[in-house]
Amino acid sequence: MITSISAAHDPVTKTLSGLSQVADGYDGFILDLWGVVHDGVDPFPDTIPTLRAFEKAGKKVWLLSNAPRRAHVIAQKLDEMGVTPALYDGLVTSGEASWHALHGALLEQWGRSCYHLGSPLRDGSLYDGLDIGIVDSPEKADFILNTGVDSFSDDLDMYTPVLKAGASKGLPMLCANPDKIVHVKDQLVVCAGALAETYEAMRGQVVYYGKPYPEVYNTCIKGIGSKRVLAVGDGMMTDIAGAAGAGIHSALVTSGIHRDAIAATDGDIQSFLTSYLYRPHYAIDRLVW
Repeated sequence: MITSISAAHDPVTKTLSGLSQVADGYDGFILDLWGVVHDGVDPFPDTIPTLRAFEKAGKKVWLLSNAPRRAHVIAQKLDEMGVTPALYDGLVTSGEASWHALHGALLEQWGRSCYHLGSPLRDGSLYDGLDIGIVDSPEKADFILNTGVDSFSDDLDMYTPVLKAGASKGLPMLCANPDKIVHVKDQLVVCAGALAETYEAMRGQVVYYGKPYPEVYNTCIKGIGSKRVLAVGDGMMTDIAGAAGAGIHSALVTSGIHRDAIAATDGDIQSFLTSYLYRPHYAIDRLVW
C-alpha cells in the first residue's frame, strides 16, 4: 500500500462548502462511489443535483470505485439508484481491473484453480468468462481471489483459519478491493483490504488492484483528457494517497469513513491530517456543488 506520498501544494487543506468554489480550475472530476456518491444502498441527497451541475458546467466526470465487481455490474446498480449513465462519462472499478489481470497473465502464472474468499452472489462476476475452476478449500487451490467477507456482519477473526491455510500452502492472493472498511448506511463492514493485510502479516503474497494504485487513475485521467483533475473521495489511504501518486489534486469528504476520527478532533481537519505524510488540497463535508 502507498503510505508515504508528499503532494506538492500548500500544506494547509482548504475547507470548501461546495465544489463550485474551485470547479473553474478543473476540466474533470474523479469521484469515489461508496461514501461519496452513495451510502451502499441509496445515493446521497446532493449526488444527482451535483452530477447535473457538473454536466451544465461542462466538466467530465469519471467514477472510480474499489468495488470488487465488474464495471457493468456497478453501472447497473447505479442505474437502479437513479445514477444513470447520462450523469457520468466513465466508470472504473477495482473488480474490472482484477478481471483483466486474471484474463491476462495471472492465470498463466498462477494456475486455474481458484479459492474465492468473498460472496459469489455479490462478486461472482469477477470470474465470469474466465477459464478457471472455483474450489471449496485453499488446499485445492492455486490462488486466492479475495473480494471481502461473505456476509456484511462477518468479522475478521472468522477468516483466520482460511487465511492461515492459504499462507501455509504459499498461495498468491489477488485482492480485488484494497479498502479495509466501508460504511453500509451506519454499519461498519470489513473489506478485502483488511483480509489482505492479515494475509501479508502471515507472510502471504498479495497483489492489489484498485485505488491507490496508478493504473486505475491513469485510465480515468486518459478518459478525461486532462490532468487538471480533482479526485473526490473519503479514504486517505486510497482516494487521497492515490490522487497524490497520480499527480492530481484531491478533496477529502469528511462525512465518510474517517468521520469518527475527525469528530474526535472536534472537527479540526488540520489536526486529523497530522498523522499523514500527504494531504488533500481540500476538505468538504459531502459531495455538493
